[in-house]
Amino acid sequence: MAEENKAIAVIPQQTATLSVFSSEENFQNSLKMAEYLSKSDMIPQTYKGKPENCIIALELSNRLKLSPFLVMQNMYIVQGKPAWSSSFIISCINGSGRFTSPLSFEMDEHKTKCRAVAVDKVTGKKLTGPTITMEMAKAEGWLDKNGSKWKTMPELMLRYRAAAFFGRLYCPEIINGMMTEDEAQDIKPITSDDVIDVFDETPISEEPKKEEVTENATAEIEITPEMQAMADEYFEENEENG
Repeated sequence: MAEENKAIAVIPQQTATLSVFSSEENFQNSLKMAEYLSKSDMIPQTYKGKPENCIIALELSNRLKLSPFLVMQNMYIVQGKPAWSSSFIISCINGSGRFTSPLSFEMDEHKTKCRAVAVDKVTGKKLTGPTITMEMAKAEGWLDKNGSKWKTMPELMLRYRAAAFFGRLYCPEIINGMMTEDEAQDIKPITSDDVIDVFDETPISEEPKKEEVTENATAEIEITPEMQAMADEYFEENEENG
């Protein structure tokens, strides 16, 4: 009896870690869950009445071993791509157990530069993320976007971006390749003009070569009546002088 109870306790745990798309049965079961979730009034508008979006949230929650509700509340769709909220990224880094203390931020005295730091629990080494500056925000075009939060709350945005860069560098498995919401908003959308096909074998048209002028070549010059009169006068004088 004890062995049966043990087996029953293990089965749900194994099933919970399986991908939504690992089998037809898992997909159908997840689809039923997604349909119920999509009817809730406590989920963001992106998921309401859209079980197809809810099932993606279920897949991410299985992969990250997080509550589907937590994923839905902290994932946003920006330019058609999913992105995490910056505060959620910081929360995941702090809750990962990889570091001895929560993520901290070092700023200069003018509050124009920031970097995220943490101490690795295994090695005891201090890990320092890339430095984010207001000069960088200006150069990358983040500062000049309409409605940019970099203008109204620069210190907070410096911390958010520093945390995202730290996570991408030292614990990418937490972010899973996704950007933060503010990163996705700051990035310029890629257009077809920005894409270069490196496999395109169409020869690049060369500029036409300019015709080389030889020593014997003569340029065509328009002869005006005044020029012709001066030439005739010159030849007449030469004839008179013999």
